[in-house]
Amino acid sequence: MTDFSTQSIYSVFADTAERRGDHTAVIYLGRRFSYRRVRGLAEAFASSLAGLGVTAGQKVMLYIPNGINWVVAWLGIQRIGAVAVPITPIYTPHDIIYIANDSGSETIVCADTNFGYVTSALPQTGLKRVIYSNMVDLLPAWKRAFGYLFDVVPRGKTAVHGNTHAFRKLISGSGSSHLAAEAPRGGGQIAEILYTGGTTKFPKGVPISHALFLVSADEQIRMSQPLFAPEDNIVMGNAPLFHILGQTCSLAALLVGGSLIVQPRINLDAAFDAIRIFRARTMIGVPTLYRMMLEHSRLDQYDLSSLAYCFSGGDVLPPEVNRRWLEKFGHPIRQGYGATETCGGVAMCPVDRENPPRSVGKVMPSKKAKLVDPIELKEVPIGEPGELLVSSSHMVTAYLNKAEETQAAFVHIDGETWYRTADIMSMDADGNLFFVDRTVDTIKHKGYRISASEVESVLQEHPAVMATCVVGVPDVKVGERIKAYVVLKADIKGISGYELIKWCRTSLAPYKIPHHIEFRDMLPKSKVGKLLRREIRDEDKRRREV
Repeated sequence: MTDFSTQSIYSVFADTAERRGDHTAVIYLGRRFSYRRVRGLAEAFASSLAGLGVTAGQKVMLYIPNGINWVVAWLGIQRIGAVAVPITPIYTPHDIIYIANDSGSETIVCADTNFGYVTSALPQTGLKRVIYSNMVDLLPAWKRAFGYLFDVVPRGKTAVHGNTHAFRKLISGSGSSHLAAEAPRGGGQIAEILYTGGTTKFPKGVPISHALFLVSADEQIRMSQPLFAPEDNIVMGNAPLFHILGQTCSLAALLVGGSLIVQPRINLDAAFDAIRIFRARTMIGVPTLYRMMLEHSRLDQYDLSSLAYCFSGGDVLPPEVNRRWLEKFGHPIRQGYGATETCGGVAMCPVDRENPPRSVGKVMPSKKAKLVDPIELKEVPIGEPGELLVSSSHMVTAYLNKAEETQAAFVHIDGETWYRTADIMSMDADGNLFFVDRTVDTIKHKGYRISASEVESVLQEHPAVMATCVVGVPDVKVGERIKAYVVLKADIKGISGYELIKWCRTSLAPYKIPHHIEFRDMLPKSKVGKLLRREIRDEDKRRREV
């Protein structure tokens, strides 16, 4: 295994760019960008950031969709030693305010379509600079004109003043005027902060070091090496780049000399066409995406025969989906298991052997895992279910500004720090891991981890609501759907589920909005007043089985 303890993400990319030169690094909306071109754009952006006063260690939020702009901005941030804070482009001002303040970000790179959200959030944050971009900023003039002419390119209204800057202008420079030589950085320094859902009201910031990212990304992108050389890999990266799945399994291609295909949003016909035209070898996606592909009416019109490695993460892959995929394409979807806190893959299915049904793979070389009793934290026998604990050399050991959550999630056993995944797994005698259940109140919807308590908190703020309980309801297409049980105040009349869902839209990202609202006279609680969410889930399960 390569020693990344003294390297930075950008130094590894720069070495790769030097070696690969004119080889395609990124393919975006049909346009190829070579390693030399991507490096030049990243250097130009880094130089402009430095000219604006951004220095090493400062936090820069990335609030833009997948695309070449995202890649260039992320690499430029790494070039000057700043810390990237990627977030989903569907966040609301409420989320921007919280994450900007929690991370201490001073700069934000946003899509022009989100410029209004950002400006409304600015007065309540410490953000000093806004950089806005459009999804076609780096495409040729004729493509931009075509997109605008036929109204297929979303355009947001922006306002230019002292602290706002156009991304396209910032990357138009030479890339050297404000840029010093890259300072040596230890692998333990923080490269980015990823925010993840969980059991708490607010998302938790997970600081990822250069060494942790490089080790994890390298071994995950090389899982397909028995099928083809990493330099020959062309990855159809359907996972969002702000998510750990999209980073370690697709963005990582740029660190080993492969090519990455990115799209601003999921469009199955466009994805199929890109796979066909550019002969993609790898595809990354969540289980929902693979089901959508199999059920797409025009699937048979596309040649997807170039795909040799299809990987699913973010949630448990239904066996029925994998069976249909194998029958259709002649090779299985390989599963994996990971978390933001572990920088992705804890376990992945090898490609050079047949994996047991339902297995999420074997533990990766950089990780150590043990299954324990969730209460006593003592190891369980082989084959018995237990909570999965994970440790590694460069592991995350604390959440940002969250002492209580850190204490609950990270434990010390026999002189080592272990992350409690809160997932119940089992392991067979051959070391294959199998997902069994979750121990915490986290909802998995389309690969996202959603905090039940965060949704409950928003509902609880409605003046008509006295109590609420939010659970995940199993759904074969999306993993789980969000269901809220609500108790209204005694004197309230005429409140509908539609009104509560509308209320949630003012504070929650779209993927966190409840799909179902059920009104109750009361909710089950323990003798000490604790909400018995599992009892609600069990009741719902019994109703569905009738």
